[in-house]
Amino acid sequence: MNRRPRLLATAAAGATAALILTACGGGGDKPKANDKIAGADTGSPTSAAPGPSATQSAVRPKIELPSDLTYTFEWPKTGDKDKDAVLNDSEQSIKAVDMAIVNQDALDKAYLFYYEGEAAAETQKFIAAYVKAKARTTGAYRYYDAAVDVKDSGSASLVYCEDQGKAYDMYLKPKRVDKTAVTKNSYVLYNTQLHKNEKGVWVIEKLLSQRGNAKCQP
Repeated sequence: MNRRPRLLATAAAGATAALILTACGGGGDKPKANDKIAGADTGSPTSAAPGPSATQSAVRPKIELPSDLTYTFEWPKTGDKDKDAVLNDSEQSIKAVDMAIVNQDALDKAYLFYYEGEAAAETQKFIAAYVKAKARTTGAYRYYDAAVDVKDSGSASLVYCEDQGKAYDMYLKPKRVDKTAVTKNSYVLYNTQLHKNEKGVWVIEKLLSQRGNAKCQP
């Protein structure tokens, strides 16, 4: 997917201003019966709790995902409390979307904890496409080259890359995995805009994604 799907505000050139439902390995405007659904985030087999640097004023949702979904986040801690909190909540937001897809629930409370406004509306559409197709994601996702900028106003931006080369869509009835070859479109650049809400959680307001961006190519 052109995530997570992950959607919004300052657009990089050519970026799409919304979740774009495309196959993990290639293009396509919307899922069809035999098409890959946009590669939603992958999850980890166990519940994921925020790290010690995250704001502790709010109880984060418990994220539980099947063991065939895995994440690798190659964005080391910065040492800055606010920046690390943005990274931590962003990791949870990615996993929460996958959990909604696994649960086949476009109104799952966990992802709505991390998304608001435009981002929440577009993410709901993204999840609903999986629900309609009776599908979810499987495989491994990798996240890297993260850059965080936190403003004094309580807003922030996070730009990062996603490697979907080993992530696939899995249709549930009948059960089958739709594997695709790795291409430049397996790599996606995301630009998210966040703000710190009254609970101390960094929530996503907007997100832009661009598949095949040169910055994310291996």
